[in-house]
Amino acid sequence: MDPRIEQEIERLRGELRRHEHLYYVLDQPEISDAEYDSMMRRLQELEARYPALATPDSPTVRVGGKPREGFLKVPHSSPMLSLDNALNEAELREWDRRVREALAGEPALYAAELKLDGLSMAAHFS
Repeated sequence: MDPRIEQEIERLRGELRRHEHLYYVLDQPEISDAEYDSMMRRLQELEARYPALATPDSPTVRVGGKPREGFLKVPHSSPMLSLDNALNEAELREWDRRVREALAGEPALYAAELKLDGLSMAAHFS
């Protein structure tokens, strides 16, 4: 194994953790979402190519970062999940394929909206 690969993986993990802390905890991001996504994609590619170097605490297997303290915690009726990015038509088609496969023949219906980054929340209206 090329030691440069291991070094790049560790560097990416450290950088991603640092930027997650800046973004989620301190609310002081230093890089754009596109730059973060690019680093994350590179780490995902390397871990897929070298699975022996994948770890359970890698940023690639965690959703989000540690949230800022001071917010009331409440149980959710269904899990709050993260979505994958699709940056081109091929990735969008692959995502659609996985959705349809998971639905096992049920129709796939989509809604699209502008993505705004920030705090995630679930709102229930009655």
